[in-house]
Amino acid sequence: MMRRASLGLMLLLIAAPAAAANLSIQAFAGVWQGNAVSESDISVHFQLTSRDIDVTVRPAADGGFDITWNTVQRQKGDPDNPREKLKSTSMSFAAQRPGVWRSSGNGDPLNSQAPFAWAYVKDRTLTINSLRIYADGRHELQVYHRTLSGTGMALRFIRTVEGEQVRRATGRLIKVAK
Repeated sequence: MMRRASLGLMLLLIAAPAAAANLSIQAFAGVWQGNAVSESDISVHFQLTSRDIDVTVRPAADGGFDITWNTVQRQKGDPDNPREKLKSTSMSFAAQRPGVWRSSGNGDPLNSQAPFAWAYVKDRTLTINSLRIYADGRHELQVYHRTLSGTGMALRFIRTVEGEQVRRATGRLIKVAK
């Protein structure tokens, strides 16, 4: 009986799928374009808005990477005909250890205009965290999760101010260039 149980357990372990390894930053390389829907608790007239998004990820030879993301926001003006505003962000990240990077633009978060940012890959998701501490001591955290799948990249964005979620966005992007 014990022998059968051991044999059954061994077969189960052999048949179990191996744990998924974290992707490398190379997997995220390229130009990605798509759309997202943003939900906000800040604005009465613009609680739900559409965004056009593109993301470019370029791995560096030293193990770091550069990322630029552009977002066309539609969250101000007339709710029936909102103004479009292009917001563009670029960051460079240096490798800290395998799968973890620190923004090369980081300074002292209490004495700097730039946010303190870091990135990491877990499974199929590249996460970028950006922490800003305001002069009055309040803080804002923006978290971007970019998850690869067979059909492209899923985006999940969360913005919190003083620990309160004030905006979230979800979207899909496809790779349009290497």
